[in-house]
Amino acid sequence: MLYRNLVGFFMLPAMMAVVTIAAAAAPREPTEARDIPPSAREEARSYKAPFGDTHTAPPEIVAAGKGLYEGKGRCDFCHGISGKGDGPAAHMNSADPPSDFTSCAFQKEHKDGDLFWIIKYGSPGTGMQSLIPALLSEEEGWKVVAYIRTFCTAQP
Repeated sequence: MLYRNLVGFFMLPAMMAVVTIAAAAAPREPTEARDIPPSAREEARSYKAPFGDTHTAPPEIVAAGKGLYEGKGRCDFCHGISGKGDGPAAHMNSADPPSDFTSCAFQKEHKDGDLFWIIKYGSPGTGMQSLIPALLSEEEGWKVVAYIRTFCTAQP
């Protein structure tokens, strides 16, 4: 009897770990599909930064975006200073964790307007809340997008 209880005691955590790993490895919907509702994708893609392509934004725009990301926008709280989605509040929505901005696949998948739309309206079903106009102006939102683009360091 004691042997059976000990086996059960040690097997339960192992089985829970296997289920957790399997759930994490399960195929997920592409991030774009989760981030922007289908009804808003055309609108999101129509947005353009006032200073042009955010991938080639001037250094002063990127520096301002960094200040906003780490400052009044509080993007780092969930996405982390590193942009990996590892901020101090990242654990609060384990079902749909913050995006990893260092992922070049994420960067390629999301157009400038997509990222701006998410900053402006939030991302339904996730912890991402609307930041414009509550915390940021539209101009500041675009600066944050320019800074987010710097997290993917691989050559295109």
